[in-house]
Amino acid sequence: MNIIGLDSLVFGVDDYDASVRCLQDYGLKQAHRGMEGGLYEALDGTSIEVRRAGDAGLPSAISRSPNIRETIYGVADQATLDAIGAELSKDRPALLDAEGVLHSRDDSGIAIGFRVTVRRPIVAPPVLINVPGMPPQRPPNVVAADPGAMSEPRSLSHVVYFVPDVAKAERFYVERLGFRMIDRFSNVGPFLRPAGTQEHHTLFLIQAPEHMLGINHFTFHMAGASELLQAGWKFREKGWKGFWGPGRHIFGSNYFWYFNSPFGGAIEYDADMDLHDDSWVPREVDAAEDTSQIFLFEHRPLWFPRGGDPH
Repeated sequence: MNIIGLDSLVFGVDDYDASVRCLQDYGLKQAHRGMEGGLYEALDGTSIEVRRAGDAGLPSAISRSPNIRETIYGVADQATLDAIGAELSKDRPALLDAEGVLHSRDDSGIAIGFRVTVRRPIVAPPVLINVPGMPPQRPPNVVAADPGAMSEPRSLSHVVYFVPDVAKAERFYVERLGFRMIDRFSNVGPFLRPAGTQEHHTLFLIQAPEHMLGINHFTFHMAGASELLQAGWKFREKGWKGFWGPGRHIFGSNYFWYFNSPFGGAIEYDADMDLHDDSWVPREVDAAEDTSQIFLFEHRPLWFPRGGDPH
């Protein structure tokens, strides 16, 4: 199955205005807003759709609101979409709507959709880093640090679910949709990627009790560590409370910074994720402080050392 990755996440929220403000403060651009909800895009057209939790047009929720209501994957072509429809129709409804989105549910009850991807080429300045021992990437007199720079999310990266039976959920994505397990936290769950990408993970599954089911967090890729830190700093200064980070994960190697959000789970910035092909041998460890990150920092107000005081 040539599934490229996430195209869009659909949320049903309790505080619609706060959710819209969160996405705009985060850096997504409003593509549409109407009575039914709004669509907020990254540079490549991947998006978050936010709607009121009571909207009758939403798929039914797996658990209490606010929560994710549907995950829409982008596929390479119509042939892939047809193949997914044929596979899922063997034992569950898989219905194609007028806009070309195939709607179904996974084995955890989470609504999933598939469409020929809407991703478009990213138009943005290149990220140029000067490294000793390598030819300069950023030429003389080009300044890297710009306090006023816009840090725009580039692409929807991954989503993480709380699920009631993590082994059953993993089997569905691997056996029915062709996902591959890349790494695993033995005491938590698997990191999975579909066949159409080499990114470390598009989906991470976490075993959880019934009252917690649904979204754990979601994230978009930023251009690099500096852009992630600058975006997270601005987001924090706009009043959004940090949850974890900034730091750098071990599985995936991605830089991260998580924040609390009105979506029922955290919203994250990430950057610089590992790529793996089918020759990769998955790693497996228990999730713990020393296996989940190689460093971790905390936000603090701006300051400047004066009078020789190092503190």
